[in-house]
Amino acid sequence: MSVTAIPVPPERSGASSTGRTVSVAAADRAQRHGDVFRQAVLLAVLVAVAAVASPLQAQAMKAEREQAGAAQAVGALHSVRTIPEACTRLEGVFTGDAAQPYRMQAVQTAPTCQPRARYVEAAQARPSQASGWILNTLTRIPDASCPSRQAEVRVWRKPVAQDLARDGQGQVRIYLQDAQKQAAAGQMRELPQYSAQMEVVGASCR
Repeated sequence: MSVTAIPVPPERSGASSTGRTVSVAAADRAQRHGDVFRQAVLLAVLVAVAAVASPLQAQAMKAEREQAGAAQAVGALHSVRTIPEACTRLEGVFTGDAAQPYRMQAVQTAPTCQPRARYVEAAQARPSQASGWILNTLTRIPDASCPSRQAEVRVWRKPVAQDLARDGQGQVRIYLQDAQKQAAAGQMRELPQYSAQMEVVGASCR
């Protein structure tokens, strides 16, 4: 008995190949759509996280106390903040110099003052929350001749855990003679620290 082979029509063979091509293309499109959808979801999550983190960061940076200083004339030396614990007073002045419109310095309040904390210049202390500093006060001082411009002074404090004897008023006092003896013996106690940063904000009127 002989067997006769039945040829497959060309159009049917082509239809099968086209079907496979269409299936692959559809799968590619579905994968691309899925990638786009995942990217959109990820972007939405990142935006939501940023929206929540921004106010939390702003709240974390809020000073313990904010105050508005009196407007000061150019050349008028004025007191910005006194830090009695560190026997330090911050003094500032509007200079009228466009390159350095405001200048601030730390001065000792009195030669006989006994400090219970140390004042450290900002360039050395580099105060930040990450390094254990707390934003204590924020003082805004307007320029009397240009109210839109202000000097912002941020005072930071860095507390330390210490067990020191207190006097009858509940204050910790460090006396010079005792401190010298402790230093000679290599037994200096760590003291709380204060530091201050200043920047001028607002548009110039000149």
